[in-house]
Amino acid sequence: MLTAVTNLADKAAGVPRKGEVIDHAWAPLSKQPLPAGRPRSWYISHNRRLKAMRLAIALLDSGAFGPEHTTNDRIREISDVVGVHRPSDATCRMVRRMMQAQR
Repeated sequence: MLTAVTNLADKAAGVPRKGEVIDHAWAPLSKQPLPAGRPRSWYISHNRRLKAMRLAIALLDSGAFGPEHTTNDRIREISDVVGVHRPSDATCRMVRRMMQAQR
Protein backbone atom coordinates (compact mmCIF):
# COMPACT_ATOMS: atom_id res chain seq x y z
CA MET A 1 0.00 0.00 0.00
CA LEU A 2 1.31 3.43 -0.88
CA THR A 3 1.59 5.85 1.97
CA ALA A 4 1.43 9.59 1.65
CA VAL A 5 4.62 11.51 2.24
CA THR A 6 3.78 14.39 4.53
CA ASN A 7 7.23 15.91 4.53
CA LEU A 8 9.63 15.60 1.62
CA ALA A 9 12.52 15.77 4.06
CA ASP A 10 11.38 12.40 5.44
CA LYS A 11 12.20 10.71 2.15
CA ALA A 12 15.52 11.28 0.46
CA ALA A 13 14.82 11.89 -3.21
CA GLY A 14 17.34 9.65 -4.87
CA VAL A 15 17.41 7.01 -7.51
CA PRO A 16 15.12 4.21 -6.32
CA ARG A 17 16.53 0.75 -5.86
CA LYS A 18 15.14 -2.18 -7.83
CA GLY A 19 11.76 -3.18 -6.43
CA GLU A 20 11.39 -0.04 -4.30
CA VAL A 21 7.99 1.66 -4.45
CA ILE A 22 8.15 5.21 -5.78
CA ASP A 23 5.67 7.25 -3.78
CA HIS A 24 7.26 10.66 -4.32
CA ALA A 25 7.36 11.02 -8.10
CA TRP A 26 6.91 14.79 -7.91
CA ALA A 27 10.16 15.29 -6.01
CA PRO A 28 13.21 15.90 -8.19
CA LEU A 29 15.80 13.16 -8.12
CA SER A 30 19.17 13.97 -6.68
CA LYS A 31 21.87 14.45 -9.27
CA GLN A 32 24.46 11.76 -9.60
CA PRO A 33 27.77 11.86 -11.42
CA LEU A 34 27.94 10.47 -14.93
CA PRO A 35 29.83 7.21 -15.37
CA ALA A 36 33.54 7.61 -15.91
CA GLY A 37 35.53 6.13 -18.73
CA ARG A 38 33.26 6.90 -21.66
CA PRO A 39 34.46 8.79 -24.74
CA ARG A 40 33.94 12.54 -24.76
CA SER A 41 31.44 12.25 -27.63
CA TRP A 42 29.16 10.14 -25.40
CA TYR A 43 29.00 12.88 -22.75
CA ILE A 44 28.29 15.54 -25.37
CA SER A 45 25.45 13.56 -26.96
CA HIS A 46 24.06 12.58 -23.55
CA ASN A 47 23.87 16.18 -22.37
CA ARG A 48 22.41 17.26 -25.72
CA ARG A 49 19.65 14.64 -25.38
CA LEU A 50 18.86 15.82 -21.85
CA LYS A 51 18.66 19.45 -22.98
CA ALA A 52 16.47 18.52 -25.96
CA MET A 53 14.15 16.55 -23.69
CA ARG A 54 13.78 19.48 -21.27
CA LEU A 55 13.02 21.82 -24.16
CA ALA A 56 10.53 19.40 -25.77
CA ILE A 57 8.65 19.05 -22.48
CA ALA A 58 8.57 22.83 -22.03
CA LEU A 59 7.27 23.29 -25.59
CA LEU A 60 4.57 20.69 -25.06
CA ASP A 61 3.55 22.42 -21.82
CA SER A 62 3.39 25.76 -23.63
CA GLY A 63 1.00 24.43 -26.28
CA ALA A 64 3.23 23.51 -29.22
CA PHE A 65 2.10 19.95 -29.92
CA GLY A 66 4.05 19.18 -33.05
CA PRO A 67 7.27 19.93 -34.86
CA GLU A 68 5.40 22.14 -37.33
CA HIS A 69 4.73 24.61 -34.48
CA THR A 70 8.35 24.86 -33.44
CA THR A 71 10.96 26.96 -35.16
CA ASN A 72 14.52 27.47 -34.01
CA ASP A 73 13.54 30.92 -32.72
CA ARG A 74 10.65 29.52 -30.67
CA ILE A 75 12.85 26.78 -29.21
CA ARG A 76 15.47 29.37 -28.28
CA GLU A 77 12.82 31.58 -26.64
CA ILE A 78 11.67 28.63 -24.55
CA SER A 79 15.28 27.91 -23.57
CA ASP A 80 15.45 31.38 -22.00
CA VAL A 81 12.26 30.64 -20.05
CA VAL A 82 13.44 27.21 -18.90
CA GLY A 83 16.86 28.51 -17.96
CA VAL A 84 19.15 26.47 -20.20
CA HIS A 85 21.79 27.77 -22.58
CA ARG A 86 20.62 28.64 -26.06
CA PRO A 87 20.53 25.45 -28.12
CA SER A 88 22.46 24.92 -31.32
CA ASP A 89 20.81 24.06 -34.62
CA ALA A 90 21.56 20.37 -34.00
CA THR A 91 19.79 20.49 -30.63
CA CYS A 92 16.81 22.27 -32.21
CA ARG A 93 16.55 19.48 -34.80
CA MET A 94 16.69 16.93 -31.98
CA VAL A 95 13.85 18.72 -30.15
CA ARG A 96 11.68 18.55 -33.26
CA ARG A 97 12.50 14.86 -33.76
CA MET A 98 11.52 14.13 -30.14
CA MET A 99 8.24 15.93 -30.58
CA GLN A 100 7.58 14.04 -33.81
CA ALA A 101 8.24 10.58 -32.32
CA GLN A 102 5.06 8.55 -31.81
CA ARG A 103 5.60 6.16 -28.92
